[in-house]
Amino acid sequence: MSDLTWQKSSFSEAAAANCVELAAIADGIRIRESDEPDAVIRTTPVALGVLIRAIKTGHLDGTL
Repeated sequence: MSDLTWQKSSFSEAAAANCVELAAIADGIRIRESDEPDAVIRTTPVALGVLIRAIKTGHLDGTL
């Protein structure tokens, strides 16, 4: 996974080691946390969009 171009979240501090990072590839999107770079989640743009909308609208609050 080191050959991917990872993009840090705009909410992350520049030098922080605990950021969400995304990499776009031909068959979808990869997500990782910068302090655990070997743990990578695969997803699609549609599924990631659904998750982001659910988070922004509070649909996941209190369900975990």
